[in-house]
Amino acid sequence: MELTTIKDAFDRVNKKQKLSSSKSQEVIDQVGREIEQALEKIQSADDPTSPFDQKSILTDLVLELNAIDPLHQLEGPQKELNLNLSKYQKLLERFFNPDISKAYRNVDFDLHIVNQILASHFYQEGLFDLGDSILNEAGEPEATVLKSQFLDMHQIIEAARLRNLEPALKWASTNREKLKQNGSKIELKLHQLQFLDVLQKGTRADAVIYARTYLAPFYSLHKKEFQKLMCCLLWAGRIGSAPYPEITSPSHWENLTEELTREFCSVLGHSYGSPLGVAISAGIEGLPTLLKLVSVMSAKKQEWQAMKQLPVPVELGKEFQFHSIFVCPVSRDQGSEENPPMLMPCSHVLCKQSMMKLSKSGTRSFKCPYCPAEISVGQWRQLYF
Repeated sequence: MELTTIKDAFDRVNKKQKLSSSKSQEVIDQVGREIEQALEKIQSADDPTSPFDQKSILTDLVLELNAIDPLHQLEGPQKELNLNLSKYQKLLERFFNPDISKAYRNVDFDLHIVNQILASHFYQEGLFDLGDSILNEAGEPEATVLKSQFLDMHQIIEAARLRNLEPALKWASTNREKLKQNGSKIELKLHQLQFLDVLQKGTRADAVIYARTYLAPFYSLHKKEFQKLMCCLLWAGRIGSAPYPEITSPSHWENLTEELTREFCSVLGHSYGSPLGVAISAGIEGLPTLLKLVSVMSAKKQEWQAMKQLPVPVELGKEFQFHSIFVCPVSRDQGSEENPPMLMPCSHVLCKQSMMKLSKSGTRSFKCPYCPAEISVGQWRQLYF
């Protein structure tokens, strides 16, 4: 809703700016035409050097320019633009409050985990000196084991950028079982790229030997890809002309870095997205709601720091949803260990506290709020996600 309001205000400012610019150009064109006409009259006069003729023409020009009155014509559109710009600035200040400290809450963090998250972020980004500094200053040098893992990753990726797939293929072969368990096809993709590179730079015989040595084990599970690769032998030295863009496209090399990073992190048990980056992005997305909540609570003289649970949901995108969260459709409370979700025979789910209220603390049957089913005492059971 807030973004819609801001967009509408921006569209109004944009429209006023275009009108003002159009009007300015129109007035400038009018003034230019009058000046050009005056110059033509001076040049076409019987005696262009005559002061009398020049003075008469210039006098007429002044009268025409005064009639156009450019300042008066531009004043109106410019005032409207300035007014809308002022309103837009105030709107932005209202929605994007720069004092984000208002949404701060005292939370007891595990400093060991926080230090690891920070160091892991820098190692994953390839900023190894920064990661080392964080851990050394925190007095946790033993956590530098993360460095060696990500150092290997960056060496493999850097080699792949130079189209040297040997380190990546060696890594994929070493971690073949883990990659299979994850359903990854990265080893096949690497061998495909290497095969096509051999076919482009070498001979058909070299490519056939490579296929028999490294691609043959993948044949039973990937027959179609294998058949297309073999057909590419007809285009030795000119792979770009092969009619199989799905396997010969240069975009495979462009996407290889991201794929390798994703698979490498998966094998290590790390998320592809840096935990620090995800936390900051989620915080930025949820910050407007939190700031608005703090403002409302402050007006009602309620203590923000004393709250154990937010009274309103903070909507985040699907990329920030990593596990199931149940919110009771009756009480709107989020499920917890003290108030877990309970499954009824009709397959509808409520939180335990809502169930207890409806059943008068488990003393009588009640009707499901969402269907005609009659729920007897003890017919519900705890649901685990």
